[in-house]
Amino acid sequence: MNLLEIFFCRRVVVSLTVASMALAVCVGAAAQSSPSVHLDAEGLAPRPIEQLTGTAIVRAYTLAWQDLARTLESGRTERLGDNFVGFAKDRLLRRLQEQSKTGLHVRISDRGHSLKGIFYSTDGTAMQLVDHAQLEIQMFDGDKLIDSQTEPHDYVVLMTPGADRWYVRDLEEVSPKSF
Repeated sequence: MNLLEIFFCRRVVVSLTVASMALAVCVGAAAQSSPSVHLDAEGLAPRPIEQLTGTAIVRAYTLAWQDLARTLESGRTERLGDNFVGFAKDRLLRRLQEQSKTGLHVRISDRGHSLKGIFYSTDGTAMQLVDHAQLEIQMFDGDKLIDSQTEPHDYVVLMTPGADRWYVRDLEEVSPKSF
């Protein structure tokens, strides 16, 4: 095989692997009763995503939402873990303070996330994603249910790599009409 044939074969394998990777990760997450997270990295620019990076993104995002749900329900900041950094962590800490002042808490029933990769920096230091999340959000005053909403939520997500994993650096809810 010449170099061009090797390059072409590698690109096809990477494309097929990325397309099937989301299904494998999604099935693995469901088996562990985690929220299902599906990553569509098709057409990601300016560079394609590697299989290990895609798997790491899905795993980190799944863990971040588990931490978020546990933290909001308990109202305890130590439950937040270190999956959120920067703006995302600051917003969550402010929300917890507000929750604490009002005596309310939130329960999130996570029914899954459909992530679409929209930007992956050439140096691999940032990835921007759009998340179409299926969530049931319940608000409680003590044990009394005040409100319950089951509807899709859309988020713009910025993730950055660290020494051993990816982190959610920014998580902003946006209008579905933004896309």
